[in-house]
Amino acid sequence: MRVLLLEDETTLRENLTDRLRAEGFAVDAVGDGVEGAYFATEYPLDLAIVDLGLPGKSGLEVVKELRQADKRYPVLILTARDHWQDKVEALDSGADDYLTKPFRTEELIARVHALLRRAGGHASSELEFGPLKINLSSRNVSLADRPLELTQFEYKLLEYFVLHPDEVLSKMQLNEHLYEDDADPESNVIEVILGRLRKKLDPDGKWKPIQTLRGQGYRFSPGEAD
Repeated sequence: MRVLLLEDETTLRENLTDRLRAEGFAVDAVGDGVEGAYFATEYPLDLAIVDLGLPGKSGLEVVKELRQADKRYPVLILTARDHWQDKVEALDSGADDYLTKPFRTEELIARVHALLRRAGGHASSELEFGPLKINLSSRNVSLADRPLELTQFEYKLLEYFVLHPDEVLSKMQLNEHLYEDDADPESNVIEVILGRLRKKLDPDGKWKPIQTLRGQGYRFSPGEAD
């Protein structure tokens, strides 16, 4: 999952970037509102964390611009302002949640996970697809009630699939949302990770939850045959 972090306080930006990456997110971290607006409207993102007091262009302006550009991913506002009027203005501009500084990083991470679940149409952090169970908060995965060991990138790929069930996802989309750097469309890394993930999810070849649609991409459709 790809997250945009717009925060002008260098130490806080670096600390949050490290924590988000430790949680498995690909992070684009920016300290300027003008550059941030470009990222917010031009890059493929799953969520944005936006500080209101950005130099160059305010966080509110950035949020309004991305909504005007028809970007529908969730937005979490960060600010030192704690008046209710500020919260109302931020939410009215198109933000989905609001976190007042100072805050504990654990709360921010919990809100990020909650916003992503909500965007994917899930109320609970534990999702179930046939024999597969995945907890988006603890990142624990089980298959037929047995723990399933996944590498970091296998988990990230599975998480993206389960948050977009029955959607056709191109190889480029998967690259863009799993990696921070520009994805190489000729790379076969996604195919390699996907091959390993398929073997772990379907060791007997009977379930086939991940379909390949030739010329289009992949689709997570648990319960259907390939």
